[in-house]
Amino acid sequence: MIRVALVDDQALMRAGFRALLDAEDGIEVVGEAADGERGVELVRAQVPDIALIDVQMPVMTGIEATRRIAADPALTAVRVVILTNYGVDEYVFEALRAGASGFLLKDTEPAELLQAIEVVAGGEALLSPSVTRTLIGEFVSRPPDRATAPGLECLTRRELEVTALAARGLSNEEIAEHMVISPFTAKTHVSRAMTKLGARDRAQLVVFAYESGLVTARGGAAG
Repeated sequence: MIRVALVDDQALMRAGFRALLDAEDGIEVVGEAADGERGVELVRAQVPDIALIDVQMPVMTGIEATRRIAADPALTAVRVVILTNYGVDEYVFEALRAGASGFLLKDTEPAELLQAIEVVAGGEALLSPSVTRTLIGEFVSRPPDRATAPGLECLTRRELEVTALAARGLSNEEIAEHMVISPFTAKTHVSRAMTKLGARDRAQLVVFAYESGLVTARGGAAG
């Protein structure tokens, strides 16, 4: 059973999501909240598998709520998916940096929403290669923030390579083809890089790669 918390200031939006999710076998909505502060309280009380959180809310934004959830050691198993009306925007990138596992547009088709919940509950980041490339193109052209980025010295040469490829938006299969290794080996390298860097998921790995300057917005590895 996948347990989901809904955090959105629009009652109609919450009702729509709840009706869809409650009708699905294997998914349980464990609670609702109308602002970010109550959303954090709900997540702490219920510890759901997934928290669907609106990016813009009163009292506390979805970004700050995400940051607090990600920073709480008792909530490491909770995956935050940001809900937005605005597509790939500055709010979304900040949410990913804060610890979100991905994002969904509020007009997402019901079948896509259900699939997304299953993907995130399975431990994957909700960032398709195309979405990753869009984020790269729009928001990481700024100079890298090496002061806040984690050190990459702990990564092996192979792990650095797969991290750079993941940050360019390549899937595990595409990384395997590029490096002439098996998809399983590619996934293993990605997983080890995430563990060493303390990345919650692939989304955080992408953010780390750009924050550290490992890769540039032009799509290549930094020299």
